Amino acid sequence: MSKVSMASVWLAGLVCVSVGTATAQSPTFDIYWVDVEGGAATLVVSPSGESLLVDTGWGTDDDRDAKRIVAAATEAGLTKIDYLVITHYHADHVGGLEALAEMIPIERCLDHGTNTEESNQRWVDAYLAVCRDKRTAIESGETVPFGPVDIDIIASDNRLISATVNGGGPNPLCATAERKTQASPENQRSVGALFTYGRFTFLDLGDLNWAKEIELSCPVNKVGEVTVYQTSRHGAFDDAGAPTHLYAIKPQVVVVNNGPRKGLGGTSPGFTEVSTAHYDRIARTPGIEGIWQAHRSLLDPEPTHNTAEDMIANLGETAEDGGHWIRASVNQDGTFTVTNGRNGFSRSYRAR
Repeated sequence: MSKVSMASVWLAGLVCVSVGTATAQSPTFDIYWVDVEGGAATLVVSPSGESLLVDTGWGTDDDRDAKRIVAAATEAGLTKIDYLVITHYHADHVGGLEALAEMIPIERCLDHGTNTEESNQRWVDAYLAVCRDKRTAIESGETVPFGPVDIDIIASDNRLISATVNGGGPNPLCATAERKTQASPENQRSVGALFTYGRFTFLDLGDLNWAKEIELSCPVNKVGEVTVYQTSRHGAFDDAGAPTHLYAIKPQVVVVNNGPRKGLGGTSPGFTEVSTAHYDRIARTPGIEGIWQAHRSLLDPEPTHNTAEDMIANLGETAEDGGHWIRASVNQDGTFTVTNGRNGFSRSYRAR
């Protein structure tokens, strides 16, 4: 996929400036899933030192999520955030931004544009209060240079890539695909990205839901098979995790960014029935090697409906039980290790 002229050239120039100034350098490509209690905050650090944060969690009176993001950044040796990506304007994805900006410098912001429904306007305003003079709307099909890591923008502002990436091709599962109607318009505007480092790929689609996943995967799976997949909709797979999509991208490792009572095992707006099928669907993914959860689901705490306890970062819902991250550290040869910040448990994999 070729780089789009103006935005990508601007970003390339920024990278050249920031490589030597932003962070401590790491020999691995590191991904931190920060515990923001069923929101989203994913921090990625290039082997050459650049940093990119996808979303900022909730805003709370005690600035809980901003503090947790800063703690992860400190763990990674960062002194600033080079890029902030806001996938979409919902409270659990952008609510922590204003507090975060008071705690750590943010250099540049990327978004899907500022169009949204009136109900979300307060979050657009909060975003612009921090990013107005340093933001760029990014489009599907663009690429973002990030040291040796390639970033393909898969989705933005309700538009998906038109050409396949990562070896994508015809998807035979589409013949029997279950279809659902489009849900929250703002979720459908989510910025989604595919990160590639050698053989390793990481897919984060924000909160794209079932109908948009089918559009991305049928009749052609446009993103190919991926190494690590962060669940859309926080693992609430009544309106995401379409089998036609999930079983086509065949993630080796799935990370569920759920909360104790949000996401996995719970419901999405417009749905009423708590389901135990969400975890089972992930576990049936062809070739799955590991499932990691930000939280044990207290909506459905049955052990067989959650991953192994060693692979769950947070077990309860009190302050003492929360705040632990999950980290993936990826080597250039495609081997990678996922670590639980709560107990230090780790497991190593090799990208196919």
